[in-house]
Amino acid sequence: MSRPLLAARNVSKTYRLGRVNVPVLRGTSLPIADGEWLAILGASGSGKSTLLHLLGDLDRPDPDGGEILFEGTPLAGRSLRARNHYRNRSIGFVFQFYHLLPELNVLENTLLPALVGLHRWQYYRRIGELRRQATELLESFGLGDRLPHRPRELSGGERQRVAIARALMNKPRVLLADEPTGNLDEKTGAGILDLIVEQHRRGLTIVMVTHDPAIADRADRIVHLHDGKIDRD
Repeated sequence: MSRPLLAARNVSKTYRLGRVNVPVLRGTSLPIADGEWLAILGASGSGKSTLLHLLGDLDRPDPDGGEILFEGTPLAGRSLRARNHYRNRSIGFVFQFYHLLPELNVLENTLLPALVGLHRWQYYRRIGELRRQATELLESFGLGDRLPHRPRELSGGERQRVAIARALMNKPRVLLADEPTGNLDEKTGAGILDLIVEQHRRGLTIVMVTHDPAIADRADRIVHLHDGKIDRD
């Protein structure tokens, strides 16, 4: 692999529970190529979600516990503003439990990432364009008739489609997906995977955590995480 788009290099992560240190990742290294779909398989507690959170800069490695690099540059060396920009613009997040804001409708939830950091004058100049972009994205996901609905009025599959649309609103380089079908029935989950496959065909880099080998088989590459380390690649 030439220089990876995103990489974990010898990453360790330990959590403290009461008086006990619990190591979750133990010197894990993982390169991810531009345009690749990578599936991370592992049992519960193996460190899958922790690794995903580190790749997305939602959490940070231990002191002297390795580093995360994007386009060859360590995240740790970037300013706070640059790291915020990385999370908002370069990375899209999809989780098992959707995390939609209940007081906002479908269109407003999808718009949120694009509104982060906008000054008032930018908001008034761009809101029409952004609403059109979000509407077109939701329509392509079969949600054109759901724009004014609140999350409680949607099915689980519809909520996850909104979550994916929100993750793609800023046209990120990488989609990080943590068990995106884990809360759905088999048929609905297959529909969500089809959406992800289509985004991958368009060149989106995807890192997906799953415990299901059948889902992982749709990826370009599978890594197995065991006891905080890459066991097989």
